[in-house]
Amino acid sequence: QRLRAAVHYTVGCLCQEVAEDKNMRFSKQTIAAISEITFRQCGTGPRVIIFFILCRHAKRSTVTTEDVKLLARRSISLLKYITQKSEELTSSNMEQKEKKKKATAAKGRRTSVEQEAAVTESEDSNMA
Repeated sequence: QRLRAAVHYTVGCLCQEVAEDKNMRFSKQTIAAISEITFRQCGTGPRVIIFFILCRHAKRSTVTTEDVKLLARRSISLLKYITQKSEELTSSNMEQKEKKKKATAAKGRRTSVEQEAAVTESEDSNMA
């Protein structure tokens, strides 16, 4: 109960600062709602920690995108956002890999052309 009161007090102070800065007002109900949301969100912190501990228990040292999606499954909008960003990153990574392959292939072609030129020069100098 004391923790809830401390969160409410802190949210009230922050709302007051914002109100003064932006020349606006917050109703008591709004402050109470923000306090309650904040308090409830703080309750998810231990679940996140437990989630990552379970990941280690599964003998995995890497948290995957699927793990994060599993954690965010209760918030549909957050899950959609994470899925979208994940797909964008995957697409970007694939494009970068393709560019690297093309650059490596082009470099390989240049190297073989340079080797042929060196052999031709070597043959020319041997004939002279």
